Amino acid sequence: MKTTNRGPRKAVLELTSSEQEQLERWARRPKSAQALALRSRIVLECAGGTSNLEVARHLGVSAATVGKWRRRFVMSRLDGLVDDPRPGRPRTVMDEQVEEVIVKTLESSPPDGGTHWTTRQMAKKVGLSQSTVSRIWRAFGLAPHRVEHWKLSRDALIVEKVRDVVGLYLDPPERALVLCVDDKSQNQALDRTAPIPPMLPGTPARITHDYERNGTSSLFAAIDIASGKVIGSLQAHHRAVEFKRFLQRIDREVPAELEVHLILDNYATHTTPAVKRWLLAHPRFVLHFIPTGSSWLNLVEHWFAELTSRKLKRGTHRSVRELNADIPAWLENWNENPRPLNWTKTADQILDTFSNLSSTNQ
Repeated sequence: MKTTNRGPRKAVLELTSSEQEQLERWARRPKSAQALALRSRIVLECAGGTSNLEVARHLGVSAATVGKWRRRFVMSRLDGLVDDPRPGRPRTVMDEQVEEVIVKTLESSPPDGGTHWTTRQMAKKVGLSQSTVSRIWRAFGLAPHRVEHWKLSRDALIVEKVRDVVGLYLDPPERALVLCVDDKSQNQALDRTAPIPPMLPGTPARITHDYERNGTSSLFAAIDIASGKVIGSLQAHHRAVEFKRFLQRIDREVPAELEVHLILDNYATHTTPAVKRWLLAHPRFVLHFIPTGSSWLNLVEHWFAELTSRKLKRGTHRSVRELNADIPAWLENWNENPRPLNWTKTADQILDTFSNLSSTNQ
């Protein structure tokens, strides 16, 4: 019995030498124009005689995607791989100019040997105005002047610690209290050298740049992840003696029938022999250490940031006594209307991020 092939016959896809060169240039883009690079690879492989299914498997796309760009190229050649223009006023900046700005921003260094491009440098290099360069950067989410800092923990037990701490956040044990603990040391009692005038319409509050230092105080704090309430204690120092005293306060304030799980960093004052002996005598206390260099994993740090921005940054204190009265008053107000700090990311999501950062940094 004679068999027949079903489905429409694919149009022959042949490339001219100029098309081959242009597609290869587009396909080699290491960072920018990745959609165009993928379309170019699809056409190049199809032109080499590879079937749509094989191209799809090799490039990790669907067969429908391969068929779409194969047809677009056969119908419109190179123009078929470029996104259709949007309606509106005729463009004054062409695709090639936009591409040049993006490619130079991502793949080259400025001529003065600096670490990043400025709009003035880029405008001079590509022959566009600074405002045009700025609009292109904004449209593609590029901000060469900005940089975000991060630190990758080198803790040998990072996986175990992340899973342990995040497990407590997402699924806390029953009949137990989970507290994030740390100390905010060296809180300064600062007095401005001139009175702070009040805010007026059109005029923000103004604070003198210089100030007088009137001593420091250390704040130990433990935030309950379930309720958001904070146990706080001000001390003159932040040694193991003061940390043990703070543990005793937690022991007094937490109902005796509950276990106490403390999330904290592996700071030396948290693991001294005196502290270990106290913990052995109080077995309901269980310590969970975050990885080194991962203070962001301790939710009490978010509360410290709130305290700094809402109270300490603009505060005026003529003595440590004033500071030690002001902080507990703010803490008391917080506990009247606490806000739980909910954790959402899983341990796997965090560890995947670590893995991506490590591979990028290599």
